[in-house]
Amino acid sequence: MPATRRGARTSAQKTDREAGPAADRGGSQAPGQDAPTPVTSTPEPEPAPETAATDPAGFPMNLQRVREASGLLTAAAMQRLDQDLNWYRELPAEDRSYVGLVAQAGINAFTSWFTDPDRPPHGVSEIFAAAPTELTRSISLQHTLQLVRVVVDVVETHSDRIAAPGGERDLREAVLRYSREVAFSAAEVYARAAEWRGAWDARLEALVVDALVRGDGDDSLRSRISALGWSGRGNALVVVGLATEELDEIRTAEIRRVARRAAGDALVGIHGDRLVLVLGGEGDLVAAATSLLSRFGMGPVVIGTQVPSLTDAARSARSALAGLTAAPAWPQAPRPVMADDLLPERVLTGDYTARATLIAQAFTPLQDAGGAVLETLSAYLGTGRSLEAAARHLYVHPNTVRYRLRKVSEITGWDPLDARESFVLQVALALGQLGRG
Repeated sequence: MPATRRGARTSAQKTDREAGPAADRGGSQAPGQDAPTPVTSTPEPEPAPETAATDPAGFPMNLQRVREASGLLTAAAMQRLDQDLNWYRELPAEDRSYVGLVAQAGINAFTSWFTDPDRPPHGVSEIFAAAPTELTRSISLQHTLQLVRVVVDVVETHSDRIAAPGGERDLREAVLRYSREVAFSAAEVYARAAEWRGAWDARLEALVVDALVRGDGDDSLRSRISALGWSGRGNALVVVGLATEELDEIRTAEIRRVARRAAGDALVGIHGDRLVLVLGGEGDLVAAATSLLSRFGMGPVVIGTQVPSLTDAARSARSALAGLTAAPAWPQAPRPVMADDLLPERVLTGDYTARATLIAQAFTPLQDAGGAVLETLSAYLGTGRSLEAAARHLYVHPNTVRYRLRKVSEITGWDPLDARESFVLQVALALGQLGRG
């Protein structure tokens, strides 16, 4: 006998045996006698089809339909990306293919999670595992969230075609729940990446400033400067002074923000108790440096020589650091003070650059000018800065001495009649005489 018939017959026999005695007991009840309370048993549920056990939403065909439609969803998502997102169309072909892999990985991850929604969804790091690390540098957090939004919209749009009849709502809710978890995961990943990038940028910035202080200017420095986002527009200079206190990452970041508002570009470095600022831009960098005085501690603040680009900033850093060392020799120096205004003091500390600068900017032009200009300056300085004494020494009228001293000011930029600038000229004259001798 076939199995189905045996099962049906056995079931019928069992039903007859269970119903028969109950009927007999009901028929033999005496009149007026209370009927006994019937004993009822909870019927066992009918066994569900095998696919129902695998469907979290209660619709057996949803999971299978989602699996079968993964290719359709991926193709539709790629088409939507190309239609809706400008940044996707502007990506290189290789990066677009990697974005396709990411979209497909996201849909596959949703399908995998759909079988067991109680477990955590795949994170963004797992979804992006199919693409190289460099892709995350081309796609920002905003782009990632747009990608998630497009994929979710595609699944929602096709949910009526994919889901089993009656299961459309459950599929849409599952998609929304999954997309929310992926979006939160993306935000967490990019937040960690931002923290890591900030720490890496700070270390890279410290390396660049340290290289400038040491005087390095090789190709690796240029690449590091480019990685820090230095625009390269305008000139550059270095400002050096004592730090207000021990600077941590938060205070350093604040100084960097303020410096970048004052100038177009800015780098911050800490060298022991010294604060080093590298400023760049097309505006007045000296004025920008002056506006940052409050960020320095007590003592002199020295502004280095202005140079045409950051790659030449090592020269500005050398002059600023040399000026900071020599600044105590000029207690009346302004704050901030230009490094070139400290040339005589820098010469006293053994700065050969300052020595060469003074000779080139003061002694040599006066020597080449002729007309007894250099001789007049020497006589004026040697007679205690007296016009009359210099005139008697040279056998000329005091007005002649005054005229020749104006020529000195025009040639060198330093005025012999000013006490400070006459000191600069006197040191330059002494250095030139030593070199000539």
